[in-house]
Amino acid sequence: MNQEKIHVYFVPGLAAGKEIFKNINLPKEHYKIHILEWLIPNKKESIEAYASRMASRIKHNNSVLIGVSFGGVMVQEMSAYLSLRRLIIVSSVKCRNELPARLKIAKKTRAYKLIPTSLVLSADDLTKYAIGPKSKKRLSLYNTYLHVRNKKYLDWAIENMVCWKREKPLEDVIHIHGDSDIVFPIKNIKNPILLEGGTHIMILNKGSWVSEKLIEIIENN
Repeated sequence: MNQEKIHVYFVPGLAAGKEIFKNINLPKEHYKIHILEWLIPNKKESIEAYASRMASRIKHNNSVLIGVSFGGVMVQEMSAYLSLRRLIIVSSVKCRNELPARLKIAKKTRAYKLIPTSLVLSADDLTKYAIGPKSKKRLSLYNTYLHVRNKKYLDWAIENMVCWKREKPLEDVIHIHGDSDIVFPIKNIKNPILLEGGTHIMILNKGSWVSEKLIEIIENN
């Protein structure tokens, strides 16, 4: 008798599309992969309401839900509306305390309101605003995959990343992180599954390792 496939849903990072998962390889005989690309937010939509809309696109019970970077924030919000087999975040944060100082300052000063998203047209500019100027050179590979450039979405996503309100991590979230991630520095991250040398784009350039780790986590009962 054929084993029922495990449905795995992925949510990409801020402004990224499905292409960032091109190096994730889960055996097709056991897993069915679904990519949830970003929706355009409604006017003044809360992150909870947006997460509910994203969650409604998951059509299988007991699925695995995986989010990368801001997608990791989103899947944690989505989990409130779902019954999941596993909740996994990659290169992300579990609560406000894990955010870097620059984002905490951006919230306090409301500096994120000054980002000219209407002028963000080139991949270089989008990398600068979505990932961070200090990592622009290292993350040049990511440029190819940042193509969600709708102003309404960018304004909404940046504000909700900077102003995320979660104070305590969810008990069931599993966190994979690299010790060379300069977007979300490891010094702020508590109890991750650690990849030495892993950067913020390890979903792309360490896809084999991440794939193996995901299978290990999913199969661990």
